[in-house]
Amino acid sequence: MAAPLRIQSDWAQALRKDEGEAWLSCHPPGKSTLYGSLTCQGIGLDGIPEVTASEGFIVNEINKKSIHVSCPKENVSSKFLAPYTTFSRIHTKSITCLDISSGGGLGVSSSTDGSMKIWQASNGELRRVLEGHVFDVNCCRFFPSGLVVLSGGMDAQLKIWSAEDASCVVTFKGHKGGILDTAIVDRGKNVVSVSRDGTARLWDCGRSACLGVVADCGSSINGVAVGAADNSINLGSPEQMPSEREVGTESKMLLLAREDKKLQCLGLQSRQPLFLFIGSDAFNCCTFLSGFLLLAGTQDGNIYQLDVRSPRTPVQVIHRSGAPVMSLLSFRDGFIASQGDGSCFIVQQDLDYVIELTGADCEPVYKVATWEKQIYTCCRDGLVRRYQLSDL
Repeated sequence: MAAPLRIQSDWAQALRKDEGEAWLSCHPPGKSTLYGSLTCQGIGLDGIPEVTASEGFIVNEINKKSIHVSCPKENVSSKFLAPYTTFSRIHTKSITCLDISSGGGLGVSSSTDGSMKIWQASNGELRRVLEGHVFDVNCCRFFPSGLVVLSGGMDAQLKIWSAEDASCVVTFKGHKGGILDTAIVDRGKNVVSVSRDGTARLWDCGRSACLGVVADCGSSINGVAVGAADNSINLGSPEQMPSEREVGTESKMLLLAREDKKLQCLGLQSRQPLFLFIGSDAFNCCTFLSGFLLLAGTQDGNIYQLDVRSPRTPVQVIHRSGAPVMSLLSFRDGFIASQGDGSCFIVQQDLDYVIELTGADCEPVYKVATWEKQIYTCCRDGLVRRYQLSDL
């Protein structure tokens, strides 16, 4: 991860024509940037361009949607993947959140155009409009069933919707500030929401009631994750007997990404602290990679990997640019991260190169969702991009 490679955002179109060019650069930390270019020398019979790189760069492999480039001087290589398809008609403005249903058939997204919509994941065709929040919707996700959507808005309301008829079936009220993120516990009898009001709340979906304020930290909570804890981790015991309406909270950890530069982890059922880690800047997002490993991203571009069993020192800190880390998602044996400069990349343990999802031109990629070999991103430019890993 030492020296990120970057490429012109529309390289796949640019290199499709004879003598077409696309720029390339390598950014070793603390050293001057290396600039280069790719040039199309003609199109093969299979429709794949023949591409050469300028001095200092090598094209290892190319096909219609991907190009693998390396910079030997810095000993780095990246595989750049262009979108398989782009959906431009779902929203008219910046798309702040999206998710794909467990069966892969539907997408849900929210936008600064004030709308939240359900669409066909294969072609972006609009299916339902979910209306009922006042002001913008900040976050939306499917329940594991894929038939129900959970959303949180600037109106401090958490809502549950039917994806089939777009009706709002439950509204939770209790937060005093905009809801910034949500997490679903197990199959979804309980959910967690975090807010600008500094609290994380646990809710009972069946009775649309708040089961308690799990954390109150006096600072805006930007992101939340719930994960099953490894057996070796002592989550502590609850001070009071948990409500019988709490389902699936035992043996779960709750991770909170806070605006005051703190990453907080606690037992979800016990409410007992596991650790409090202080980072370099506000934490924007977080996710669990396993029963003890987690990731959290900051406003100044750091991705911290921590081990719950010894959280004082990070396992590693990945820093590719100073742009805010917008989203983190566990993926196969690695993760996908997106940043405020338009970069979106996949890191996998068994690969010695990074996979870069291209297309966004310096516009923040706010959220990433996956279904099998497909990856969906949403961006400030108002587009949903769909990538096919089979195109690699």
